[in-house]
Amino acid sequence: MAKQALKEITGKIEKAARIAGRKPSDITLIAVSKTRSSDDIRPLLEAGQRVFGENRVQEAADKWPALKADYPDSKLHMIGQLQSNKAAEAVALFDYIHSLDRPSLLKALAKEMDRQDRRIPCFVQVNIGEEPQKGGCEIAAVPALVEQARKAGLNIAGLMAIPPDDSNPAPYFTLLAKLARDQGLAGLSMGMSGDFESAVKLGATHVRVGTALFGPRPTPAG
Repeated sequence: MAKQALKEITGKIEKAARIAGRKPSDITLIAVSKTRSSDDIRPLLEAGQRVFGENRVQEAADKWPALKADYPDSKLHMIGQLQSNKAAEAVALFDYIHSLDRPSLLKALAKEMDRQDRRIPCFVQVNIGEEPQKGGCEIAAVPALVEQARKAGLNIAGLMAIPPDDSNPAPYFTLLAKLARDQGLAGLSMGMSGDFESAVKLGATHVRVGTALFGPRPTPAG
């Protein structure tokens, strides 16, 4: 099941990349394993998937040390909101961080990267739909935050965003790509299970796919 789903998703990514005149190898598939058990994750690892995304530091800490011991070439991306007081754990555990969205977190991450002598590429998360309930820095604040991060010695890989639900994501992907170009950034973390093909056509370098790989999440009891 996992192997077939992985084959289908990678095939769709390759087709979308070719349509856009891009190399499929330039797009990284992040398998979003939040809320999934180690038993759910292992079949994808066995099928060859090596890049995974988690939303919570504690959940990742519970699962991934053992998984990484068995698959040391696997890479873990922090794709959820990150509290500044979790910076030390995040720097120790993750290989990429996609949710840098404010100066206080920037300072905490820079301090921990210096302390642990570990340089982790970061994506600046942008609240691309200007939604009050979502994380991410304001669009107008992107240049200042990127500049501050660079001055602090952080490796800024690109921008990340989640378009508003129930809307055409393409204009938001296009806007994120423009914002990234304006800052001289090559990375674009955008696109999820329902819209990753559109994201690839519009320049995504990292797509975050969960449900399409793992299947629907179980409904909580009660």
